Amino acid sequence: MNSKKPIKLHIGIDDTDSADGMCTTYLTCIIINELKKHNIQPVGYPRLIRLNPFARYKTRGNGALSFKVELDDREDVNLIEKIVLDNVEKYAMFDGENTNPGVIFYEGEITDEMREYAKNAIYQIYTIDYAQQFADKIGARSHRFKKGRGIIGAIAAISLELTDETFELLAYRMPENIGTKRKLDEASIFEMNEITYPDTFENIDTDQNYAAIEPHTPCPVLYGIRGNTPDAVLKAHSIVKSGEEIADYCIFSTNQHTDMHIQEGVAIGDMQNTGCYKFDCVVSEDPHDIEGGHVFFKVEDGSGSIECAAFEPTKSFRDIVRKLKVGDELTIYGGVNDNHTLNIEKFKLNKKATIYSYENPVCECGKRMKSAGKDKGFKCPKCKNRIRSSEKVKIEIPRSDVEVGFYEVPTEARRHLSKPIIRIETGADKIYMKNHQKM
Repeated sequence: MNSKKPIKLHIGIDDTDSADGMCTTYLTCIIINELKKHNIQPVGYPRLIRLNPFARYKTRGNGALSFKVELDDREDVNLIEKIVLDNVEKYAMFDGENTNPGVIFYEGEITDEMREYAKNAIYQIYTIDYAQQFADKIGARSHRFKKGRGIIGAIAAISLELTDETFELLAYRMPENIGTKRKLDEASIFEMNEITYPDTFENIDTDQNYAAIEPHTPCPVLYGIRGNTPDAVLKAHSIVKSGEEIADYCIFSTNQHTDMHIQEGVAIGDMQNTGCYKFDCVVSEDPHDIEGGHVFFKVEDGSGSIECAAFEPTKSFRDIVRKLKVGDELTIYGGVNDNHTLNIEKFKLNKKATIYSYENPVCECGKRMKSAGKDKGFKCPKCKNRIRSSEKVKIEIPRSDVEVGFYEVPTEARRHLSKPIIRIETGADKIYMKNHQKM
């Protein structure tokens, strides 16, 4: 009887892609397929972990990848490390300014200290030196290319505890088609959305009425479908029709669309730049437009005030923001940029303020009266009746143009981590919440 415990090996990869045609998910898929040729199968789904959206130096979406294997033979560890590093050398887009790959190999159980590192990698921004010191402390083997910034995300990708997760199926193009116009049947995407929504989401940008699963960059991804379960994204994948051959596809477990970046219980006066928050507040300054189509307004919560913004890319979302009034009670979700302006991702209007207009009184004859002069009251232009009071009549203005409830930016402008309202309304964030065993 063999009582030897298997070797638990965690592999994290980050910062290998650029706008010129590579993505870390594709590289991970290549590596996993090569490992399968050696009868090495990952445990569960590979993971796509999104980090702090305000990181100054990042590749698209600030995503890091990881997967886990369990091995009986130490020689397999050496083989895996060689396959991973060889493929990073081969496929990483080293010409990209922000392409600074890092790879982490870690053996053993994920500790609470590592989980805390990963959570804070979403809340904060780490330095390369700090990540390297942490890797050395936990006994991970780190490999840095160029500046090696990728080790920051690579450690987080293997360490993050997912208490809510979604899945993304990424279909990849044949190598000869990369960089050319994608050939997707848009009608089939709309059909797929009709059949699988809300188990899948972010398929259609309803604001602009176009299919949103197709990337805008010359990367290897043909399309990406996001959903609450692996079965949901697989079903959607079977419905989408493509005019070009699909080279491969891979399903990733991810923290996308979970609001994992959002911190709660932080007062406005304590909010820090590059932090993301959910908080209750009251509108203290009416919205106004500035050059470029951006809409700004101020809110307060008793500890301080902060300027909030709906930027031009949020399109029709700005029309809702423009309807807010001083005194409206909100719950806002968003992140604070380097100018200490809060970029709104979504908000809930909890209570509408009552607003009034002040008008001249109506005469007994039914005609609106006019001022008789300063402090001389009002007179009727029709029947000449006069009243001595100069006080105008307070009239409540109906606000039927905006209702209590949630509002969010359109799909095109949504952050990867931002939880869509549909996941909140359907309870998907609770239904699929899992008490994961510690890795």
